[in-house]
Amino acid sequence: MKPSGRLLFFLRTLSPLLLIAFATRATPAQQPVQKTVEKPSEKKAAKADAPEKTENPAQIELLETRYPFEANGDSRKEAHTRVHINSELGVRQFARLNFDYNRSFQSIEIPLVHITHPSGGTADILPSAITDQPNPAVVNAPAYQDVRVKSVRILGLAPGDNLEYRVITTTTHHPLAPDFWLDHSFDRTGVVSQEIFELDLPAAFFEEPTRPISMPTCQGPVVVVQPCAPASNKGPQIHISSQTPEVSKEHTGDGESARLVYKWKLATESAVNSISKLTSLESSEPDVIVTTLSWWPRLAIKLKLLLSTHSDPSPRGELDAKSAQIVSEHGTGETPDEKLYRFVSQKIRTVDLPLGSTGFRVRSPLEVLSSGYGTAEDKAALFLALLPSILPPRHFALCIPGQSPEKQLPRPSLFTRILAVVDEGNRRVYLDPAAEVAPFGVLPSSLRGTTVLMLNHSNRGFLSAKDPDLWREIPLELPFKSKQYVNINAALAEDGKLTARVDYSMRGDNELLLRVAFHEAPKEKWKDLAQLLSLSDGFRGQVTSVNASDPYATREPFTVDYEIAQPKFVNWSKKPVRIPALLPQLGLPDPPAKPAPGVATSPIDLGTPLEVETRMTLHLPPGTTTAPPTGTSVQRDYATFASQYSAKGLTVTASRHINFLLRQVPAERATDYNAFLRVVLTDEAQEFTLDREAPPSNAKQAASPTHPSSTPKP
Repeated sequence: MKPSGRLLFFLRTLSPLLLIAFATRATPAQQPVQKTVEKPSEKKAAKADAPEKTENPAQIELLETRYPFEANGDSRKEAHTRVHINSELGVRQFARLNFDYNRSFQSIEIPLVHITHPSGGTADILPSAITDQPNPAVVNAPAYQDVRVKSVRILGLAPGDNLEYRVITTTTHHPLAPDFWLDHSFDRTGVVSQEIFELDLPAAFFEEPTRPISMPTCQGPVVVVQPCAPASNKGPQIHISSQTPEVSKEHTGDGESARLVYKWKLATESAVNSISKLTSLESSEPDVIVTTLSWWPRLAIKLKLLLSTHSDPSPRGELDAKSAQIVSEHGTGETPDEKLYRFVSQKIRTVDLPLGSTGFRVRSPLEVLSSGYGTAEDKAALFLALLPSILPPRHFALCIPGQSPEKQLPRPSLFTRILAVVDEGNRRVYLDPAAEVAPFGVLPSSLRGTTVLMLNHSNRGFLSAKDPDLWREIPLELPFKSKQYVNINAALAEDGKLTARVDYSMRGDNELLLRVAFHEAPKEKWKDLAQLLSLSDGFRGQVTSVNASDPYATREPFTVDYEIAQPKFVNWSKKPVRIPALLPQLGLPDPPAKPAPGVATSPIDLGTPLEVETRMTLHLPPGTTTAPPTGTSVQRDYATFASQYSAKGLTVTASRHINFLLRQVPAERATDYNAFLRVVLTDEAQEFTLDREAPPSNAKQAASPTHPSSTPKP
């Protein structure tokens, strides 16, 4: 076997193959409509990238959505869809329509599901084909049975059919009412032939001034419609991207019944043509944003009140007693907040619902404790409630992806994760109790360094949207040094077959990814995970066994080992035989590309400082001689690299050690980095030369070397 590409590339960044396969949770159900990310189930079911000159499995000929909002926060979404089914794949896509909602403040009606066959025959789906069930994530969580999925099973659908359906979603008494919000983006993939979107709003909320106001605090070019309001609170707003199709606007009614009706029409050709004109920032932003929560401090205060347990009926004495019991039962060597965090994250099962599915309402801490399960919001609130009052302040934090979230229009649809935050001495620790297997103080690298909205106003309101207590940046550093060790113990047989055992021990970002993967996969699927891992490593053999340490043992490095076999790794008839060192390539970033004229060169991102040590021992069959390559050593202030290769008798050894010391290499040092990179790549390309005399034809074949059953871990 000559390892292909990046053997163990995940040592630096876990391979995309593994990330897609198992490093994330199962895709959750879409968020309730009042959460205002406009994601109709019908659009999501069929939406896919449309290759040029290729017929879509199903073509949505019309997607018509009408969205009236009331001054009290109630809304009614009316969606009408017509779909032409082109293939069996399209049949499978639309064989079942699913619509997620929370029945505590929402209801869904499906008044029409109609099929027209090419022959002219028609069929209506009967009410008996409509089911209403709890969301799969809450089947074993009775406290969240209000989070539901209404489904329509469509029988008899075939290629050539036209499917038409209407769905009405009504929202009343949302926990954040009378405030409401909505994000909407038009389809630009070509899947939707014609899209009509109508927004019906109370005119008193959204009266347009004499001219549009440019809003510098919103990313991307927008037109803002806003009423006069105090400087501290800009009031309700409508944002329309400059790339959004032309809109018609109508003013109806008078006085308190006056309405503003915006209407957009978008056809396939104009939509597909417009997407190439969008910048990366514009393409990631919604086309239309509506929010009555246009001041971040106001939203922070409302969410804090919903998430806070100050008004909780749970007796403080009971919580203190339970907290003391948890702390006393968890040995020594950990602080009280570490023990409480480990208890909440590992002993309280996470109900994996999208953030805000319950309207940001939380259950009482004692109820969550007694049930043994909770949403991300519930677990964060429970952890903070259990902390003894003598500990430093504690807070909630809400994550928003992207740069400069404080410049976004405030709306709950932006939030992706809730964190618990504890002040410890002179440092602030950010925690995700819902992660279950994350070590104390460890967050994914995608979150570290990002800005979060803090909900830490215990005794006062925020003075302004720029209040330093409102926004904080999550530190980039991990609570421990990142290290990864790989040990490969292999044997090469007389018939050219390679068998190997690969042992990993890791601390850091990839540790968290693999902990989550092995934690969420049933044990009978671990071999599949190891097979994916071996492919990432570059091994093309078959994994025969796999073991992993307990994902819950977060105070120790996470370890994985697997055994793999590959027949015909070498062909002894070729003279000489050359093989690479069976070591992972170290995944250094590529040198920076030459920038466009007038554009500054970006620094080279090395990622989280990380020490990687890899070792290989290869046992050869009798009669084999070996010529090893020469080792290398190079040192810089941003990284060091060293390798060693040797052959003694029938045993070949190799090792590579790299230590990434800095996060970035300045752009002006690109030439020096290129030299460092060339040294490492040249070393990795070196090979061992093997030579072996063919045994006499009448000689009895010697037994293959026995593969070691176990290898001491580094």
